[in-house]
Amino acid sequence: MNINLRLKVAFYKTSTGDEPVRKWLQDLIKEDKKAIGEDIKTVQFGWPLGMPIVRKLDKNLWEVRVSLKSRIARILFTVHEDTMVLLHGFIKKSARTPVNDLKLAKKRLKSFGG
Repeated sequence: MNINLRLKVAFYKTSTGDEPVRKWLQDLIKEDKKAIGEDIKTVQFGWPLGMPIVRKLDKNLWEVRVSLKSRIARILFTVHEDTMVLLHGFIKKSARTPVNDLKLAKKRLKSFGG
């Protein structure tokens, strides 16, 4: 195991075993997946991090801020022990984080026990 790695990564699982962030990532183009993966890796090795890569949204809830070629992606996550749990991912279309995306991440965080 790499001693510089501060966080492991896990995908949030629904009660039916679905992993919505993994599914969302699989539907993206290869170039976008690579950029998102690199920024997640930056968080894994550099945690705790702040702007411009990571922004705290709420208690136990942060976002990874990813700049893609022609758009912006966000991965909302929590940290549980030594694991970064990816709760929700979306392509950002407005300046503010959409209320529904934030609510969904908070709902998953709550069901996860955060």
